[in-house]
Amino acid sequence: MDRINAQKHTQDCMICGLELNYFEEYKKLECAYCHKSFRSNVTCANGHYVCDICHSMDAITLIENYCKETEKVNPIEMAIELMKNPAINMHGPEHHFLVPAVLLTAFYNIKGDKSTKVKKLQVAKMRAKEVKGGFCGFYGNCGAAVGTGICISLITEATPLTKESWGLANLMTGRALISLAKTGGPRCCKRNLFTSIKEATEFIEEHFGVKMYDDEKYDHICSFKERNKECLLHECPYY
Repeated sequence: MDRINAQKHTQDCMICGLELNYFEEYKKLECAYCHKSFRSNVTCANGHYVCDICHSMDAITLIENYCKETEKVNPIEMAIELMKNPAINMHGPEHHFLVPAVLLTAFYNIKGDKSTKVKKLQVAKMRAKEVKGGFCGFYGNCGAAVGTGICISLITEATPLTKESWGLANLMTGRALISLAKTGGPRCCKRNLFTSIKEATEFIEEHFGVKMYDDEKYDHICSFKERNKECLLHECPYY
């Protein structure tokens, strides 16, 4: 996975921040976000290319379009790649959709079921919009943890009237919240996202037999600390 410093690049390459190179001849290039092919004459020194549509897209649309098109199966890798885009802030309610989006994408990509993935992403987007910014501190219920519950609810087709699936969705949210609470505040949307995804992938493997990635390889993965003035530094498990 590309682990180039993931700060908010607002000039040059929005993936890695390196200077853009312009060429006289146009060639076929794949957008790093939507994975569609375009003819262009510009990449960065690392070969990254971002199409004009993704370059100007809002966070929620970016996440949905990326997840609909990608064939990747590692939710952490997808989340980091998306969070490098300047449309996604250091903190913000877009993370409430980002968590279930990458989890559902990984799950249904492993299953080889793109049509179901696209449908579930649309519902996850609508549900995540109901989770307000600041939910963690004001409601005692972090939106990233709620995102894991949204994911399990959609996988199991839970409703307020179901039995086992209702229990699994709430168990997932509770498990993520307990893990987040052990680290404590102040809030960090990146830390909470990493923890929630880790808990969700373990939960999904336990209950559905689908293994997404080896979480032990992703200790100390965060490179967003320069953007977070409340960073816990060495007290954070991902620092």
